[in-house]
Amino acid sequence: MTDPSSSGHPAAGTPPASAWVRFLRSYGPIPNDLNLFDEYVTGALGRARVRPIALHSPQLEAMKARVASGAPGSILIAGTAGDGKTYHCRSLWAAFGGDAKKWAVVEPIKHLVLPDGRTAVFVKDLSEIGDQRQSDDTLGLLERTVLGSEDSTIMVVAANHGQILERLRDLGMRQGRVHPLRKPVQDTFLLAGSPPGRLAIFDLSRTARRHSLVEVIAAVAAHPEWAKCSGCQWSEGARICPIFENKERLLGKRDGGRFAQRLGDLVEVSRHNGWHLPVRDLLALAANMVLGHRDAKEGLLSCSEVAKVQDGGKTEGGSVYDNVFGANLPRRRANDRQVFRALAAFGIGAETTNGSDGLLVYGADDFKLANAFDRLVRADTVYGATAAYLSAQTRYLEGEEEARLPGGAADFLERLESQRRRLFFTLPDNEPDYAHWGMSAFNFAGDYLDLIAALAERRPISESVRARLAKGLNRVMTGLLVENSDRIFVASSGGFTQSRISVLCDTEVPARRQGGVGMQVRIDPQTERPTIDVSLVSGRSGSVGFNLSPVRFEFLCRVAEGSLPGTFSNECLEDMLAFKAKLLRKAELIRAASKAEDDDADEDGEALTLNFIEIESSGHGFSRPVIVRVGL
Repeated sequence: MTDPSSSGHPAAGTPPASAWVRFLRSYGPIPNDLNLFDEYVTGALGRARVRPIALHSPQLEAMKARVASGAPGSILIAGTAGDGKTYHCRSLWAAFGGDAKKWAVVEPIKHLVLPDGRTAVFVKDLSEIGDQRQSDDTLGLLERTVLGSEDSTIMVVAANHGQILERLRDLGMRQGRVHPLRKPVQDTFLLAGSPPGRLAIFDLSRTARRHSLVEVIAAVAAHPEWAKCSGCQWSEGARICPIFENKERLLGKRDGGRFAQRLGDLVEVSRHNGWHLPVRDLLALAANMVLGHRDAKEGLLSCSEVAKVQDGGKTEGGSVYDNVFGANLPRRRANDRQVFRALAAFGIGAETTNGSDGLLVYGADDFKLANAFDRLVRADTVYGATAAYLSAQTRYLEGEEEARLPGGAADFLERLESQRRRLFFTLPDNEPDYAHWGMSAFNFAGDYLDLIAALAERRPISESVRARLAKGLNRVMTGLLVENSDRIFVASSGGFTQSRISVLCDTEVPARRQGGVGMQVRIDPQTERPTIDVSLVSGRSGSVGFNLSPVRFEFLCRVAEGSLPGTFSNECLEDMLAFKAKLLRKAELIRAASKAEDDDADEDGEALTLNFIEIESSGHGFSRPVIVRVGL
């Protein structure tokens, strides 16, 4: 009989955490997308016989309290796909004694008698009701419980935003009226109104943000089932299990939580850019970060594949820093997930700086960079300066015949992209020569997040940020390379408000609000984004606001730093020109009101003052008045 140890493998046997890893895999971005359904994940949990991934849901507790209070009315659980509508509905059913087997029966409407004698009608997904009569009856009952006198029944309806609004509209049209629930429900979704009557609306799409990601990472990476890995043969001695390694890096035991902090920054910037990342996508991201590997079946490792990866020297193919962006997946499958599309928008891996690439390409051989290379690259022996990376680097630099052929450098360039991603997440915050945001498409995202934090905490905003915003505004308003950061020029071309070159100063205000006039940066309570508010006269009626998304903020900062407006984003430029047109219109209205109050007349005729913007050699702009008098 052959000794198992002679092959280099530990004694054969099923890895102790294989059932847990198999269950976690069911949350990942697998090709058949069965994990899109709550029922599939529930079934996988039963087969694996492991503890579930538990996420705290303050919304669920509020729903339970609403039902337990005995208050008449109904509950609408709204959200987009993946927000957990079915999960919350099922959890509410179970909390009040609902049988799990009855819930598993394939039918869209279920009934449960509550302890207080009322009947709870659960609609686990409104879109599953295909029969029009049944749909109309369901919505009719909802209306009676909310606006009528039906107190013996409470409805719990789970629906997408568009689905519930569309069905209410169509039902109203068939009944020859405007449905009384549609407008109040829509206003509640838009944060422009209160829920109608006795309807409690829980919008799950408004809960996904940084703390959601932190909770998901903790629920996955700190799950008690990982304790079984302590006796796994694939983590003994010098063997590195990429699954366990990625789990440890997610927990932040070596970097003080820097990885999770940077990933949270990306999620927050994405949210402010309009991306909604449901909990389902965050769970898929977490599973992919831990299990992802370029050479694994379907891109996700199972315990049975770890030995093959180790023996082939391909552990680095499971880099958690690549898995964040779905680099382990076929491009089409990664693009099917909103979370990977949102993260791809940062261009991390493709974007870089001269300093960072100089370090990664020449650092091993340049004595000036050797210290930084050792600290930031060579110190990571798993995903940093591995033998494979250093070998590919040498072939690239020494210009071996293979590397000079078309596509011959592809291997090193692919590894270089991977190292850029790793550096983004691992560079210390105080590293003077290598700024991690500089390795993304959003160079000023850090300033954007700091701005939001300062406004939320009612602290003064950074003067450098204020100056950059003012300079960017001036350069867009005028189309000139002015350096002014102490005032805002509201300029025109004399006629066409959308003109990109405007040398006539219509009015100017200070870049800091003084006496109710000038620029102020505040938080918009509805969008939770910073807003530039430019007031031409004191009072609310004299101001115009411009909502700052991360893209718009980046646009203004880059223009302030010297980029031409049209080279970054034509969409942002058009948005800024529209803002400029609103300011010019506001100034015109203020002048008209002022003229109506002025009874003095010029005996020699009307005098027209044109303020031309001129630029000094230092780049400082100023307005020079020219009086044009027209005789009668």
